[in-house]
Amino acid sequence: MSKTTRLLPGEGTDKRGPDGYLGYLLRQAANGYRHRVDTSLRETGLTQPQFAALTMLDAYPEHSSADLARIALLTPQTMSTILRNLENAALIRRHPHQEHGRKRRIELTDAGRQVLVRAKRLVYALETDLAEGFSEEEQRTVRRWLVAAGRRSLEGGATKP
Repeated sequence: MSKTTRLLPGEGTDKRGPDGYLGYLLRQAANGYRHRVDTSLRETGLTQPQFAALTMLDAYPEHSSADLARIALLTPQTMSTILRNLENAALIRRHPHQEHGRKRRIELTDAGRQVLVRAKRLVYALETDLAEGFSEEEQRTVRRWLVAAGRRSLEGGATKP
């Protein structure tokens, strides 16, 4: 008696489709999106984590690298490495903070702003493509669900069987 090997399902089918587990589908979507972002950003010379760091630095200036790491969903060690690489590429600069001795102010350089504008244009085009076929109300529903799911995950809100 021979055991037949079942073919792995393609994306969007079987457990990789509407019958799949939410967590797996979320990860599948996130990985696919991350790949698209990385591919799009290649022409700017940025990685997705560098883009996230520049975006958060632009949106929340004057914050520490640890704060930026938290909101960019990165570890402080990873953010430190990213900021060092961005500084070496002359996309950011650090200055001593006037009030806090060890804290350093981090700011975008003109070159950093230019590359961020180009990168945002590329990533926002992917965002538009991602939302294709969904009404504004459906997009709001998905956003609310993602925010709620993220909060529950961070709060450890999983219920035990």
